[in-house]
Amino acid sequence: MDEIKQTETINTILAQAKTIAIVGLSDKPDRASHGVAAQMQRRGYRIIPVNPAVESVLGEISYGSVREIPFPVDVVNVFRAPEFIPAIVEDTIAIGAPYLWLQEGITHPEATAKAEAQGIRVVADKCIFKEHLRWSADQAAK
Repeated sequence: MDEIKQTETINTILAQAKTIAIVGLSDKPDRASHGVAAQMQRRGYRIIPVNPAVESVLGEISYGSVREIPFPVDVVNVFRAPEFIPAIVEDTIAIGAPYLWLQEGITHPEATAKAEAQGIRVVADKCIFKEHLRWSADQAAK
């Protein structure tokens, strides 16, 4: 995806999304997933933990997989290694989420191409919190 299209997708997500399922969200405060989720929650997004090893994180019930979430989510945000991305893409397609966001350092071109072919807009190898800081600064400057 070219940089302009990716920036447009990021801006759309940050402006319109309300609910973010975070796959791999840890209940340990020193983990990046926890810090990012807490910051996004403070900024008004509903965070849905997806981690079968924990019961809840940041006051929200944790689900074992994206498919177990019993309500719609806007973004599936992923803190898992690349080898898990194909299955997460399948889950994202199955629940009809419009956006998939792979955190910094995470890419899987084949799986993200499959998601895009199903109409899912994808952001890869970017931190949603860092992008939110940039987007918020841009909004404040307008």
